Amino acid sequence: MKNLVRTRIESLRPLLKDPVPGVRIAAAGAIEKLEAVSTVEEILTVLETGNIGAKIGAIYALGEIGGEEMIPPLIRCAQRPEADIRSTAASVLGKLALPVALPVLVELLEDQNAAVQGRAIAALRNFPVTSEVLNKLRQFLDACDGVLEAEAALTLAELKDISSLNQILLLLMSRHASTRQAAATALSLMPL
Repeated sequence: MKNLVRTRIESLRPLLKDPVPGVRIAAAGAIEKLEAVSTVEEILTVLETGNIGAKIGAIYALGEIGGEEMIPPLIRCAQRPEADIRSTAASVLGKLALPVALPVLVELLEDQNAAVQGRAIAALRNFPVTSEVLNKLRQFLDACDGVLEAEAALTLAELKDISSLNQILLLLMSRHASTRQAAATALSLMPL
């Protein structure tokens, strides 16, 4: 397919100098679309064959491209055995904030890796959530690890979950500076 795309692009290049502006615009648009197809294909190949660093870069690239078409490969990445891949996918899915990603992020709240959980918690800030999801997030306020409760406090505050206010107030006395800092910020985000 890559050769076919390249052949088409090369066939279109002379039209970029056509005397008619409409032809130049159409050729430029067609080349852009064909290059995007080629780029996505290359990124998906890296997801399958690249090393861990290349795969993480590919996940971020899919996020930059965006759109519904990028969700299936990102969901597959969120289900991979490598924690770094899962956490990066959670972050990118949160950035894209498409409703189809919500169940995957909620599922990642149960991941065995705290970094993956933290990224999933933060990603949920970009979604309208149900009371069930809010309840799951509130459970992380008791994590006492300096990361998960901090992320949960910020996420719950951004989601305007006034029901978590008392638990967030308790976090102001945490032994973890990161938690105290997040709790202070969260209080400023909570509705009055």
